Amino acid sequence: MTIIPEKLAIHKPKKELLDLIEKNEIKEDILETFESDFHSISIVESKIGRFLKYNDTYQAGYIDTPFYKGNLPYINYFLIPLLMNKKIKDVLFIGLGSGIIVNQYEELINLKTVDIVDIEENIFYIAQKYFNFKTSEKQNFILQDALIYLKSTKKKYDLIIVDVAGNEGIDERFCDSEYLNLIKNRLKKEGIFVSNMPSSRDVFNPKNKFALNLIELYKKHFKFIDLYNAEQSNKIFYKTFFDIDEIVFDITNLILISSDKRYLISNNDFIEDKFQISKYLNDLCKLHD
Repeated sequence: MTIIPEKLAIHKPKKELLDLIEKNEIKEDILETFESDFHSISIVESKIGRFLKYNDTYQAGYIDTPFYKGNLPYINYFLIPLLMNKKIKDVLFIGLGSGIIVNQYEELINLKTVDIVDIEENIFYIAQKYFNFKTSEKQNFILQDALIYLKSTKKKYDLIIVDVAGNEGIDERFCDSEYLNLIKNRLKKEGIFVSNMPSSRDVFNPKNKFALNLIELYKKHFKFIDLYNAEQSNKIFYKTFFDIDEIVFDITNLILISSDKRYLISNNDFIEDKFQISKYLNDLCKLHD
């Protein structure tokens, strides 16, 4: 089964904001399309930038506007582990996307190995051709179902970042105990796990059963969880794409950064100057007991 983000919404959008989105709809040119066993892909370009889409959903890309330049803004939360542990050496990315975040990690920190697992046969080609993804000797690209890889490999990582989605949403296999046990087995003792999940923005609302159950599941597997509700990235998205200073839809990216070690966030002027990460840190939610 698939977790469909739109079905997790609790609150309806304001009609006047929907009208603004329709009014400010952006014309996109399709550069190329791909069909595989898993995704219907289009590479599109507009005055906002260039993007990878599964069906009608933005999965990755690069924004190039006077207001904001960079990744789809929710991906910036994936850089927070660099403020937690300066000794990260071995990294596993599950889901390549545009590949920009992989290259950023290689630029920002002296990594030893970078393993990339993706089930989409076209994604490596797309990242190189359309998003200037740079390969390196440290990289190892594995075309495989992520759960099969996690079961078969013996390697352990300082950091695992998971950002996976299909045409409709998230495979529910990425939301259960078996999966988290596999992740734990592939993390080093003080390893960090970053996961992106959909949720209503009203994270702790009793009606938000998916998010609340997910948080409780993570608590059973990790001693420490930092939960980011992605409000900053939502604000950037709506301002950049539609020139709207409000968040329209109820669905957000829920970023969970989990570990069995309590890490403190430390300043890094180089990362701050490039990505203004401090803005994203303000989205940290305190987990309810």
